[in-house]
Amino acid sequence: MANAPKVFIDGEAGTTGLQIRERLVGRTDLQLVSIDPDKRKDADARAEMLNSADAVILCLPDDAAKEAVSLISNPETVVIDASTAYRTAEDWAYGFAELDKDQRGKIAASKRISNPGCYPTGAIALTRPLVSAGILPAELPVSYNAVSGYSGGGKAMIAEFEDESAPNYTKVPYRIYGLSLNHKHVAEMQKHGGLLSRPIFTPAVGRYRQGMIVELPLHFSTLNGAPSLTDIHAALDKHYKGEAFVEVASLDEAKSLTTLDPEGLNGTNRLKLFVFGSDTSGQARLVALLDNLGKGASGAAVQNLNIVLGLDERAGL
Repeated sequence: MANAPKVFIDGEAGTTGLQIRERLVGRTDLQLVSIDPDKRKDADARAEMLNSADAVILCLPDDAAKEAVSLISNPETVVIDASTAYRTAEDWAYGFAELDKDQRGKIAASKRISNPGCYPTGAIALTRPLVSAGILPAELPVSYNAVSGYSGGGKAMIAEFEDESAPNYTKVPYRIYGLSLNHKHVAEMQKHGGLLSRPIFTPAVGRYRQGMIVELPLHFSTLNGAPSLTDIHAALDKHYKGEAFVEVASLDEAKSLTTLDPEGLNGTNRLKLFVFGSDTSGQARLVALLDNLGKGASGAAVQNLNIVLGLDERAGL
């Protein structure tokens, strides 16, 4: 334990930070260090913690994350940032290990890793393999429809659904948002999905705490090579074969389902992909199921931490 790498979570009191801490507490292959709560806003104290750690996980708003990065002068300190600040930055490794066959190596070799967003994790997981396989034209305009538990919106949205004293408290069971089609995740979806056209993203939030479904509807006539449902499934299955945290449901399993519960993978770092549709209709409905606080946030951060520190990738997960 004495020689185990030191890990500091900057922002450990937030929703994602708390869940990361829960996954790391009690591990003997690393040392979890914390700053005195009274010194969280002390720049000198934070800088000392940031530079003395082997790895730092930032669970902060974008501007605060950028400030934290600016405080780090130790060239050996690894940074895993859970904000949106660096997700399309060329000099940061994108922390979706299953993106392609080279991504783990890029993460392992990097000192700067940007943790993926929850919605983009599902969207990219469905899209990137099909673009890489030549089935989905990179220039094709696509749409992602998604619903998440309200925890994905952070403290403000959690209060909106849980705190009856909050000025914006609501009892609505479901609502759409991002109506301007300017959601901050779109650039990330386009870049790492391998898309040349800006996708349409239509998010929604349900009255449940966590869990997420992301959908990609497709017309076969817009795809290359007149693929069948089996061809689409095979491309996804091949891409994720042997992965510990990403599973592609069989076509038989998908066919047996009449609905899908967005809370089905809560508390895990798993991501499960489904291919629905029919060759008769010439349409497919691709669906990603994940925990927005698991594989969509804290679980992915721990997975990236394990990779970059050379630890068991499944540890704590």
